[in-house]
Amino acid sequence: MSLTVSSPARGITTVTLDMPERRNALSAELVGALAEALGDLGADSATRAVLLTHTGPAFCSGADLKAPPDPAAFVALLRQIVALPKPVVARVDGHVRAGGLGLLGACDLAAAGPASSFAFTEVHIGVAPAVISLPLLPRLDPGAASRYYLTGERFDAAEAARIGLVTVAGEDADAALVPLLDGLRAAAPGALAETKKLLTARVLDAFDDQSDALTALSARLFGSTEARDGMTAFLERRERPWVL
Repeated sequence: MSLTVSSPARGITTVTLDMPERRNALSAELVGALAEALGDLGADSATRAVLLTHTGPAFCSGADLKAPPDPAAFVALLRQIVALPKPVVARVDGHVRAGGLGLLGACDLAAAGPASSFAFTEVHIGVAPAVISLPLLPRLDPGAASRYYLTGERFDAAEAARIGLVTVAGEDADAALVPLLDGLRAAAPGALAETKKLLTARVLDAFDDQSDALTALSARLFGSTEARDGMTAFLERRERPWVL
């Protein structure tokens, strides 16, 4: 089982990424299971909002290099989260890397705990943060996006909050979630759906305009010699050939 779905608790349904042995990497199985679960919850009248969380020390380590999802399926999942008529709230208290940041960026709200760390590691394995830019660039501080996209540096929860990647960072992820979830529980369902449409309209326009080009770019880069060398080095736990 790649994820678990709870029963609604006062309107909040929790979806848990549950492949800790694979660091909740984005495999074809996980992407498909998450898309199916979200489709069901979007139509569930008992669900006011979705809480996306994780087991283990990683929220999501990015694409599963041994069983990667189809790029188009991953883009469709990101768009589905953005377009879902229910708010999606991320609870992060672990590592988030590469494509996992796209998953996080597609969520409407996010709370991060002290064990969280973040890095756009794509350039270190020979690719680029292509399709994940669709939900991320509209919310990130431009200077921070330039720095962390280009360097692949790791940063913490406080910095993630400062640059707009997460809504709030705290010493306890669950405590940080309380005001967010209480606010959603107090909101009228129809008003929530319409308000989310206002907030996501431009992001969805970007998906419609740019998805095909960015999916093609991602596929081209993942098929490149640099990417093959970088991913092989990563899997074999050795230095990439271009490191000076």
